[in-house]
Amino acid sequence: ITAGLSWARLCKECGQQHEGQESHLYEYQDEVDDELVCHICLQPLLRPMDTPCGHTYCFLCISNFLKEQDFCPVDRQRLQLHQCRPSSLLVRNLLDKLIVMCPHYVECQQQMQRCELQPHLLNRCPVFRRLREEAEKRKRPSWNELKGRKDDSESSGDAKISASLSRNASRPQPDPGLINPAYEESEEDNTPLRSSLVAEANLVELFREEPEEVLGLRIVGGKDTPLGNIVIQEIVRESLAARDGRLAPGDHILEVNDISLASVPHARAIAVLQQPALLRLTVMQEKGFKIRDQRHPTHGTHGNADNNPGTVLQVTLMKSQRSEPLGIKLIRKSEESGVFILDLLSGGLAARDGKLRNNDKVLAINGHDLRHGTPESAAQIIQGSEVRVNFVVMRPTEAQEDRGSSKEGQHSRGSRRLPEPQYFRRRTTYMKDPPGGFSSQEKTVSLKKEPRLSLGITIAGGRDCRSRLPVYITSVQPVGVLHRDGTIKKGDILLSINGVDLTQLTYSEAVSVLKAQTAQSQVFLRVIQTISEESEDDIDATNKDELDSMDELRDEAFNWTPLWTRWLGLPSHMHWCRDIVLQKTNSESWGFSIVGGYEESRGQQPFFIKTIVPGTPAHFDGRLKCGDEIVAVNGATTVGMNNSSLIPMLKLQKNKVTLTVVSWPGSLV
Repeated sequence: ITAGLSWARLCKECGQQHEGQESHLYEYQDEVDDELVCHICLQPLLRPMDTPCGHTYCFLCISNFLKEQDFCPVDRQRLQLHQCRPSSLLVRNLLDKLIVMCPHYVECQQQMQRCELQPHLLNRCPVFRRLREEAEKRKRPSWNELKGRKDDSESSGDAKISASLSRNASRPQPDPGLINPAYEESEEDNTPLRSSLVAEANLVELFREEPEEVLGLRIVGGKDTPLGNIVIQEIVRESLAARDGRLAPGDHILEVNDISLASVPHARAIAVLQQPALLRLTVMQEKGFKIRDQRHPTHGTHGNADNNPGTVLQVTLMKSQRSEPLGIKLIRKSEESGVFILDLLSGGLAARDGKLRNNDKVLAINGHDLRHGTPESAAQIIQGSEVRVNFVVMRPTEAQEDRGSSKEGQHSRGSRRLPEPQYFRRRTTYMKDPPGGFSSQEKTVSLKKEPRLSLGITIAGGRDCRSRLPVYITSVQPVGVLHRDGTIKKGDILLSINGVDLTQLTYSEAVSVLKAQTAQSQVFLRVIQTISEESEDDIDATNKDELDSMDELRDEAFNWTPLWTRWLGLPSHMHWCRDIVLQKTNSESWGFSIVGGYEESRGQQPFFIKTIVPGTPAHFDGRLKCGDEIVAVNGATTVGMNNSSLIPMLKLQKNKVTLTVVSWPGSLV
């Protein structure tokens, strides 16, 4: 039955084989009302869009049609895609409730509402599960093959992740200058747990209900930066991407709507990701190390508990029948992403089994990654499971739990680090040059004004904000005196006003100083502007008008924030850094890869975190992020180092390493 099916070409949403840019295919049980049928493809509507003239089409159908034409297919009235709006919730609910058959009905014998097909395929369909397992076996190369591939790439020049890799689930070849302390085989003889790294390419569709809706991704990288690739640094809590649950920090975005991001600058990639409505992202996702046997590595069973992530355990619960509840209450926490066990109901299956505990963090259920999941998605997986439910959880050490519960008036949080890590940030003492292609220039403005007139600027940042940013300008109002002067621009970083230093102030302190100084008739303002060779305005002319209009919409709806690349040219004396202490056993890897060091084409480059591997100390610690710059290791500066000196330094640290990093917030899309 499945001999002719290819897992790579099999759509993970509808279960049929079709090209990525084609509409999903469903087998409907009953005849569908004509009012719910698209006038272009003559099939039941998918992601229905209403036109101003009162007609409804599938999103893909009308978007493809309007690439060639500029009118409505039915009444030929003038029409552009941005004029269309998603259909009402009532229409979408009617479509979701259409009864369809599983594409593997001959063996599966299941039918369900259309909205339930994807969960069925992912959790219950035996054919789909078998195809996935067979593909997993085929796509996992041995460690020696991976190592050989790495060696080949180092001698063959630049090996970027290209569009072809978006169809290839094996690990991409590393770029020149990429060092992988996370991936090095241990010299110890007692390391049976790790055999090879697993990575796979996946297609993720995100649909904006409104054109200006934020996806909730913070992005780093680009061809104009040492990272090269476009990488997700962070998922914003409660955002569209967080609710979807399939993307995670560290994912590399290879394509967006069939546009390759393999060799585009950062600003261009952000513009592509701001396209309205449907986004089809091809992403390369690290899945961690393949486990050879049923034992799971433990982390943090030694050393300082402040940096001790806890112990990873596997627990299997066996239901007497599929509908039996497990008796587990799941919650999310405000201070940490993921799903946590709040309580085990007395007399329930989990309580009787006795292996799960309150405050355990759920990392996975039945192989589904929940490190950045939600209680709702976890409950859906449990409800769709058969009689066996496999949990992978991380349990804080007893010392952590005791310390958390001893605080008067607080519940036990199992916090890994007390106090919160950002309070350890400090002004850096490590001086260095910015990455190649990035620089800065100082600008000064001296003007006379009426004391009652404001400068006409708005600001953000401050050393008390989450990322400890310097104060920067978010807008220059047309009515202000600085707008008429024209020197000061949005994104400029404030240095001083009338000789008063602003670089180390909190937001409220900066506001107070600016108000006091602008009350004077003479104002002398110093700012710094960061510069990149790839300007944010370097966008293909074919899309510039459309992207400019989208930027206007987003500026109206949201506070402006700088792109990640704006911070790269900032002089190092304005950086704030923090120490991150990682601990591991001798048999583990640190769990991160680095790009940077000396390059013939660009000279000395800073070292940046490029990848963080799931299931490793760097991942469980949670503070290290893709795009972070490593300025020192165990207090020794990385300035002037090359790969051959930094790799041994990291390898020599058997159980503990202190990384001093500078971290800038990724660009928000």
